[in-house]
Amino acid sequence: MSGATYNANGDNGDLGSTEGELNQWKHRPPYRVHDDTSEFKVRYEGSCHCGKIQYQLSREKPLDAKYCHCTTCQKIHGSPFQWSAIFHKDDINFTHGHHDLGWYESSEKTCVHKLPCKVSCAYCRTPIMDEGRNMILLFPTLINFKSPEDRKNFDISCHMFYTRRVLDIPDGKPKWTGINNESDLIEDSPQEAVNELKRKRQDEQDKKKDEKS
Repeated sequence: MSGATYNANGDNGDLGSTEGELNQWKHRPPYRVHDDTSEFKVRYEGSCHCGKIQYQLSREKPLDAKYCHCTTCQKIHGSPFQWSAIFHKDDINFTHGHHDLGWYESSEKTCVHKLPCKVSCAYCRTPIMDEGRNMILLFPTLINFKSPEDRKNFDISCHMFYTRRVLDIPDGKPKWTGINNESDLIEDSPQEAVNELKRKRQDEQDKKKDEKS
């Protein structure tokens, strides 16, 4: 990115244009503003550290919530692990500052809005979310919880990349060596979860044998 100009309005990699095909992200979820708030039932509110980015959430509980211990999350967040919650892209409504967002695509290390990418406040650099092709991963520490019950809605279901952890968390939650349901369970994972994984993989092996025979 030597000699490149970094724009705080999210137009990085878009040749300075504020409209046009490369900037259609502004009109699509999760960045499309819900003008008719009567159709968007606000359940939570969140913001970055400086307050330039503010958003609302309409879903009471995330589709899932996890702790990720991979080294990428450790470095980008500057913390032992990332706490993330999965939402549909239509579940969020940016009320302030969606033009003050910056992108980071970690595989190519570019600031172009290319999915999947990491989204942050371009001013205070607070990580806002990871935007995937179909879903978004929000960070619950940005949400202003109004009660312990609201906070409990974001309890995690599991740990990912636990072999790369920098501290032990003996909470009895399933602990995966990589992505959940695609790797192995280790440490103090619940025995019922371990048994269920064994049954699932045995069924998959039996199915492959039947297909070959």
